Amino acid sequence: MIVSAFIIAIGFGIIAPILPQYASDFGVSAMAVSAVVSAFGLFRLLFAPASGKLTQMLGETPVYTIGLLIVAASMIATAYAPTYELLLIFRAVGGIGSTFFTVSAMTFLARKAPPQIRGKVSGAYASAFLIGNVAGPLVGSGLLVFGPRVPFLVYGAALVVAALVVFVMLRRSRLEDRKTGDTRQKATLAEAWSVRGYRAALTAGFANGWATFGLRNSVVPLFAASAFAGSAWFTHNPWLEPGQLAGLALSVFAAGNVATVMIFSRRSDHWGRRPPIIWGLIIAGLATGTLGLAPEPWTLLFLSLMAGAGTGLIVPAQQAALADVVGQGRNGGSVVSTFQMTQDLGAIVGPLVAGLIVDQFGYVWAFALTGLIMMVGAAAWSRAPETLQRQG
Repeated sequence: MIVSAFIIAIGFGIIAPILPQYASDFGVSAMAVSAVVSAFGLFRLLFAPASGKLTQMLGETPVYTIGLLIVAASMIATAYAPTYELLLIFRAVGGIGSTFFTVSAMTFLARKAPPQIRGKVSGAYASAFLIGNVAGPLVGSGLLVFGPRVPFLVYGAALVVAALVVFVMLRRSRLEDRKTGDTRQKATLAEAWSVRGYRAALTAGFANGWATFGLRNSVVPLFAASAFAGSAWFTHNPWLEPGQLAGLALSVFAAGNVATVMIFSRRSDHWGRRPPIIWGLIIAGLATGTLGLAPEPWTLLFLSLMAGAGTGLIVPAQQAALADVVGQGRNGGSVVSTFQMTQDLGAIVGPLVAGLIVDQFGYVWAFALTGLIMMVGAAAWSRAPETLQRQG
């Protein structure tokens, strides 16, 4: 799973800074560009319940592999999209595959990770994604010299490789599940909803989806590519173009993620889940909320680094908190898929609302609203009890 996550992340990082500009080349508005990101999230949301049920029926590894292949096909189709409408459809189909492999992976890790090292395991998995996200945007910017279609084709090929890795390396686990059947006790959504920490996780997941998977992948690249165009900064740095600044900003964000995850992820097994989630939401909220006020590219990169560091505190601890709610050895497909749906809802609403605000009022207000929403997530967790059950 970790090897596959690294491969997926490099591919996703390749297209993340390129997709908004690719969509804008069809001559559409900022809101329409954001809709390409939201369509991906919308279909993740719509198919999240199905992904949870399929995971319970077929097992984690088959659903994971199928999901990767669906996204691979959608990427290849995206590369040759002749119109904006077809681009929107191809990205939407990719969202179906994405929710398949995301929910199945989270369910697999919740089942396999012992309680005392859940934070460490979640951190290792998150680190693989984040390290790939550091390199991906830089690679994607470099691939643009070969044409706008090449990054999407490379990502599609990377997903096929990731599917082969999972199919081969988890073959024994897949065969054992098929032989013995799934006799695990199921964690119900009603049971999870009764836990205040789970409700806090849903609130924070919505905020993180809005900021990290929505606004950062839609509005930030547009802001980085347009806000500083023609400034003296590029005169003194002729090796970097405004469009490439978007990739650099996403890479710096991912670098902040990696550094924080590698240092602090396992600490949630000792400190608890709440402190890193709350502080992460506050740090990321402040950095993202002031992003639109960045007077020059260096400030943009610094705030991106801080936002990434804050997000690096949130994700592993929140995944570990979900595993706490599900419980060791239980099937938590519906619990995990509901969390994923909530996060995807944020990723859908965030780009659309932010794109509309950008069109009407400018970038400053779009970023400020996002920072406020992340603070709401921090407030929800501040009122929730700790989910980590201490031994002894």
